[in-house]
Amino acid sequence: MMLPVIENIKNINIEDYNYPLPNERIAKYPLTKRDDSKLLVNRNGVFSTKIFKDLPSELPSKSLLVFNNTKVIQARMLFQKGTGAHIEIFCLEPLEPNDYQLVFQKTSFCIWKCMVGNLKKWKTEILSKSCLIRGERVDLYAEKLKTAANTHEIKFSWSGENITFADVLEAFGELPIPPYLNRATEESDKTTYQTVYSKIKGSVAAPTAGLHFTDSVLDNLSKVGIGRCELTLHVGAGTFQPVKTEKIGEHNMHTEVIEVHKSAILQIKASLEQVIAVGTTSVRTLESLYYIGLRLASGNEDLFVSQWEPYMSKSDIQVEDALNAILVFLDANNLSVLHASTQIIIAPGYEFKIVKGLITNFHQPKSTLLLLLAAFIGDNWKQMYDYALAGGFRFLSYGDSSLLLKV
Repeated sequence: MMLPVIENIKNINIEDYNYPLPNERIAKYPLTKRDDSKLLVNRNGVFSTKIFKDLPSELPSKSLLVFNNTKVIQARMLFQKGTGAHIEIFCLEPLEPNDYQLVFQKTSFCIWKCMVGNLKKWKTEILSKSCLIRGERVDLYAEKLKTAANTHEIKFSWSGENITFADVLEAFGELPIPPYLNRATEESDKTTYQTVYSKIKGSVAAPTAGLHFTDSVLDNLSKVGIGRCELTLHVGAGTFQPVKTEKIGEHNMHTEVIEVHKSAILQIKASLEQVIAVGTTSVRTLESLYYIGLRLASGNEDLFVSQWEPYMSKSDIQVEDALNAILVFLDANNLSVLHASTQIIIAPGYEFKIVKGLITNFHQPKSTLLLLLAAFIGDNWKQMYDYALAGGFRFLSYGDSSLLLKV
């Protein structure tokens, strides 16, 4: 396997992935009907404009669509001090317990890594607020434990018998819609900012390519023989962070938790020539599977893919063998689900191992998501975005989408 020169990748200038995005082209709200959104089809550099409900007829036969079934949590909580100052706490990932399923079932207390807004106004006092949950008054407390870089360990504790942290977030929390929408969260966002197939709580941002799917589109996919499987990547707040350094080698990629069922790995392995990722989060998960398999094949059971690992891992192991290594590991440990994490950055020069097609929205200038897009289709991304801007496509989370095929 030929490796790209990693220094060439790290020296990519992020300004080369900038483009003018007028504010009025950012969709502040979704369309009333999700599948009425526009779909830009890019077949190996040839563009056409469709409607998203046309997707089943645009996909290659026997494709396998891979969906991220994560569910957005109401991760933003606002507290008011006695002085009147407002403190915003944004839950990023659980620390105690450090498992998403367990933390949402927790009663009495838990600890999260958080971002804190208006931090200067929060010294050492414990913050509190109250509300009714199922007719019972519940008092919620937030205590700052440790600080590391720009994040903080926050202990949440609450009163109430059999009140879980899932109940707490539902009652006290607010859905964290993207900051570039420049508006407050509305009641409708609780529905429109979730995919119709969302299941596993844990994200602070939606896997937005999936927002266009409806039950009708999913049914029509099945009718034409398009396969489907699901995996989970809990989307972190870092997905909204533009690259602020001149060279991408100086950008620190965020880490996200992934879960993939053994049954999904078997489906992917059986459809390696037709895997189409729904969204960049599915891409990052699928491509990380290869490097997790490499680690396991070499006897390394540290299931974490670091940022630059794909550009430094020299191996002739085939994708099927890498997936087999994961299956052997799962069987040996009597596991039905792979739990891992990834910091992978996919940038121009990356060699895709599993993903053969991509459904994705239109991304922010100078973002890691745009780098991933450019890695997949090359400099063609500039012409595609010019086409979308000229054609009235809506951009970012609530905007329109594209289908990228290399056939």
